[in-house]
Amino acid sequence: MPATLLPDTITSIGLLAGCLSFVSAVSGQLTRAAVMIGVSIACDIADGFVARSAHSASQFGVEYDSLSDVVAFGAAPAILAYAWALAPLQLWASLVVGAFVICAALRLARFNIQTETPGGRKHFVGLPVPGAAAMIAGGFLGGSYFRFDSPRALSAAITALMLTLAALMVSRVPYPSIKEIDPASLKSRSAIALTVIAIGLFVALPQLTALLAATGYLLSGPLWLAFGKDIKRAR
Repeated sequence: MPATLLPDTITSIGLLAGCLSFVSAVSGQLTRAAVMIGVSIACDIADGFVARSAHSASQFGVEYDSLSDVVAFGAAPAILAYAWALAPLQLWASLVVGAFVICAALRLARFNIQTETPGGRKHFVGLPVPGAAAMIAGGFLGGSYFRFDSPRALSAAITALMLTLAALMVSRVPYPSIKEIDPASLKSRSAIALTVIAIGLFVALPQLTALLAATGYLLSGPLWLAFGKDIKRAR
């Protein structure tokens, strides 16, 4: 069996989940659409983890992963946002959704170039597209948790969020690279404890935890940009 078969299969599952997400959004099943984006994010993390663990990373895998991400983290969350909050804006909604998808594609193209640059993957330059997708899915789940129900305010808030995410994706703001986590480091007791706590929170309060996790990662880039030099000096 080719060494790249397993990570590429995981990528395919993530792509399928992305397709199921926008089909669910079009059908009005928005919670399922948000959950499928979460499945795609899990697959995106897992395929890279498996490829590094098995030393089976390939250029084909990088390109296939990016094509999958355009669907799962570009089109799927954009359609979710449209069905959830932007549809009343009509033409303006199309422009907002289009800006998000275009910036996601530009972000992925830049990432592919950076993977060929020495040291280009120590951190992400710009908000990763899975992070942007997580913010939209987490925002929907959090909104349903708090039972937020004000259509006009919701449309305005999601418009601002979508444009902010689009700008961050093509920005130079640094973000932590989850893909660079050493698999061996996950065997430590602290890593295992944090994993157990995270799983427990997702089981107990999945909607709220998804919102807080997505918001935390979204803010990590600007915070790193603001305080990164001081952190390095302290170290």
